[in-house]
Amino acid sequence: MTLLALNKPFGTICQFSPHPTRPTLAECVTRPGVYPAGRLDADSEGLLLLTDDGRLQARIAEPERKLPKTYWAQVEGAYDEAAVARLRGGLDLGDFVTLPCQAREIPEPASLWPRHPPIRYRANIPTHWLEITLVEGKNRQVRRMTAAVGKPTLRLVRVAIGPVDVFSLNLAPGQWCELPQQILTLSGQPRSRPSR
Repeated sequence: MTLLALNKPFGTICQFSPHPTRPTLAECVTRPGVYPAGRLDADSEGLLLLTDDGRLQARIAEPERKLPKTYWAQVEGAYDEAAVARLRGGLDLGDFVTLPCQAREIPEPASLWPRHPPIRYRANIPTHWLEITLVEGKNRQVRRMTAAVGKPTLRLVRVAIGPVDVFSLNLAPGQWCELPQQILTLSGQPRSRPSR
């Protein structure tokens, strides 16, 4: 059984087969026979786990397994506690209602790697950062949630899956490492992470 952690770069598609316009996981991961356990859309960055074991893939990806996934989202607009409270309580996004989640404002992460290309800066529109921890992972869910409360996501980075944290692994974008499968049997409770 193989379990890998990858810091997926911005713009990379979560597939190994060639794509006509975008880089794929094949440009980052050289280990054969692994596949993503869950997904990150091309415009999102950060921690992606890959495995060659179907049962482990289910443990990581299925919402009923309650493995928390933590994201840092740079969102448009000034901080609004009422909007964040709406995120925490669960939102009706039309095709589904989100489960309650953890959400809080964090300082701008000082040691987060630069994004290429960078977020377009607009002097007259403020931004702030939120940390959001979910136990589900529907398609583009965090982006849809922040948009639903009037705070569109400008940058989205998944920083942790359960006890696995991209910063403690010291992975730069495009880098990966092998993990012991036992790491996911540790407590799945999300930890408070210092802003980096």
